[in-house]
Amino acid sequence: MMELVCPAGTPAALRAAVETGAHAVYCGFADETNARNFPGLNFSPEELAEAVAFAHARGAKVLVAINTFPRAGAEPLWHRALANAEAAGADAVILADIGLLAHAADRHPGLRRHLSVQAAAANPDAINLYASAFGVRRVVLPRVLTVDEIAAINREIDVETEVFVFGGLCVMAEGRCSLSSYATGQSPNMNGVCSPASHVVYAEEGSDLAARLGGFTIHRTPKSAPAPYPTLCKGCFTSGEQTGHIFEDPVSLDATHLIPKLAKAGVSALKIEGRQRSRAYVAQVVRAFRAAVEAQAAGLPLPESVLARLTEGQAATAGAYAKTWR
Repeated sequence: MMELVCPAGTPAALRAAVETGAHAVYCGFADETNARNFPGLNFSPEELAEAVAFAHARGAKVLVAINTFPRAGAEPLWHRALANAEAAGADAVILADIGLLAHAADRHPGLRRHLSVQAAAANPDAINLYASAFGVRRVVLPRVLTVDEIAAINREIDVETEVFVFGGLCVMAEGRCSLSSYATGQSPNMNGVCSPASHVVYAEEGSDLAARLGGFTIHRTPKSAPAPYPTLCKGCFTSGEQTGHIFEDPVSLDATHLIPKLAKAGVSALKIEGRQRSRAYVAQVVRAFRAAVEAQAAGLPLPESVLARLTEGQAATAGAYAKTWR
């Protein structure tokens, strides 16, 4: 059975994920060492130790995301995160930065290392380099590959692969996006914040409500209509004669129906995105995917997806897995 790796932005969400069937849960510390550095989210070292004990008592693993890129001169913050993850008994750390991978391999050789999607390793040569140089045991593949491309990669590597199957989508290879940092001065890949709330402003303009990020108008909607969160890549823009979602439609990834093909392609683990989501959301999504992976492992038909109302804009896509670009 493929491992089901589930998100936990809070201790409550972690408990919900474990209790509803997660094989592993990934989380991060409450600082800029992880790529979901938002107020009210994440774990203190003490909370992480308690969470690991809770998960291990119920047969689940805990993976700690330390997947941002350290600022020059501030490396000790990331080094402490590694030490705290190991002290808490984490089953693995999820890293992106080469220097941090080298530090982990040298100072924490017994701590299993996974390569974050933020590293954007999308070919066998890159993955094999991370494995040979830093002892990486699993790579989280970026959401830009088809199922056939994933199968081809798996034939040429000797590490586990993990892929996203549900949740938010990025418009390009993760770790390579500069849109948010251009607009706000805060980088998703270094500061851990994409479209940070501190830079969001809503303003009434006549009959419309304008949603701005860092001074840029991202959406303009009628006052009576729901106002979307102003994430740059999913904003409405005019390019030439076209006006609309130029970069990315506001939809979520749902690859439930591709689980059998992903298993055949040699994928080891399925990842659900959503560390900013509530424990109720986490519980519902985890329960549905646990049923799906169990059905696949038993050779049974997959249960019909019941998650449409939890997707962004109540719309879903298979993303690049089917590679149907417009």
